Amino acid sequence: MIDDRLWSAVGDPIRRRMLDLLLADGGGTATTLSARLPVTRQAVAKHLGVLDRVGLVHSTSAGRERRYEVDEGQLSRAVAQFSAVSATWDARLERIKRIAEQIQRREQG
Repeated sequence: MIDDRLWSAVGDPIRRRMLDLLLADGGGTATTLSARLPVTRQAVAKHLGVLDRVGLVHSTSAGRERRYEVDEGQLSRAVAQFSAVSATWDARLERIKRIAEQIQRREQG
């Protein structure tokens, strides 16, 4: 089953980059992320809120800020969903290719 909220969350390039940074760094805050992204700290905080609502990140208090880390279990579930959709589309495209080849052979023959 496809989780549309999850797809929407990772559909944004800034959020995908944030996930990459959080994975590479082992976590981060809105401030540390905004220093490495072309958006404001407030925009980063909103993006983190989206990722948090779909369970891709979780946060803990870190002084006056919140520290975010990727939820690897939820990320694994997301990857499995994306892989399943990819396999489905690969099969569909292969069928379309075979049909197109059959049509081409008939037209040439």
